[in-house]
Amino acid sequence: MIISPKSIYQILIHSVYGAVMNINRGNPFQKEVVVDSWPDFKAVITRRQKEAETDNLDHYTNAYAVFYKDVRAYQQLLEERDVINWDQVFQIQGLQSELCDVSKAVANSKQLGVKLTSFKAVHFSPHSTLPDTSSLMSSPPRLTYLSVTDADLLNRTWSRGGNEQCLQYIKNLISCFPSVCVRDVKGNPVSWSLTDQFATMCHSYTLPEYRRKGYSRLVALTLARKLQSRGFPSQGNVLDDNMASISLLKSVHAEFLPCRFHRLILTPAAFSG
Repeated sequence: MIISPKSIYQILIHSVYGAVMNINRGNPFQKEVVVDSWPDFKAVITRRQKEAETDNLDHYTNAYAVFYKDVRAYQQLLEERDVINWDQVFQIQGLQSELCDVSKAVANSKQLGVKLTSFKAVHFSPHSTLPDTSSLMSSPPRLTYLSVTDADLLNRTWSRGGNEQCLQYIKNLISCFPSVCVRDVKGNPVSWSLTDQFATMCHSYTLPEYRRKGYSRLVALTLARKLQSRGFPSQGNVLDDNMASISLLKSVHAEFLPCRFHRLILTPAAFSG
């Protein structure tokens, strides 16, 4: 059953919540919401609209966010015909632990490969104090936002990037959602963060030669504040071994949530080579 996103806007959380907010604000990524039943739903999946053009190798854009009250209802949605496109490379993400085992079980039954990555889930406090940015408003280094012309640099520096699908995905993110960056005297980005299709802060990065100058903290807090001012949750995730980012997040009093963020990338056998 496909329902209007406005009717469930207030009751969904995190990736699903962010996706629904973006649907209500122009739907730039052409998403829709699927539930097991209505109004007493037990599972929700956000997905790309079927009429949207898609690249079968683009797991960045071919992304599903999941929230459930009953994991059995989520499994039933997975097993229903036409809810998931199992013939392309795609990702499933969410914050609930059973998500991984259930998704893997159904994927294995369909002979898809599964790669799981798990992260610390993070929420930024709206009360964090922004650094003084007055010196960065009129002269280099300058605090500004990203342009699609910066996408190649972001693709090369992102641990998840380095391919054509990611390059196009980054261009779309920059075009559609809030971003923040610091530019050097030549106008090149040296530190940045952007927002993904689920209103999650992602690809926060500072070039090595510009680290320890406070840019990462400035960019993260500025983007979090920008999202909060537009009514979005300011959320992100970080790998357990990324100690530099974890220290930064602690220094700005970001909240590490008790749940974890899970991302599964699923690959049909036809594309596994």
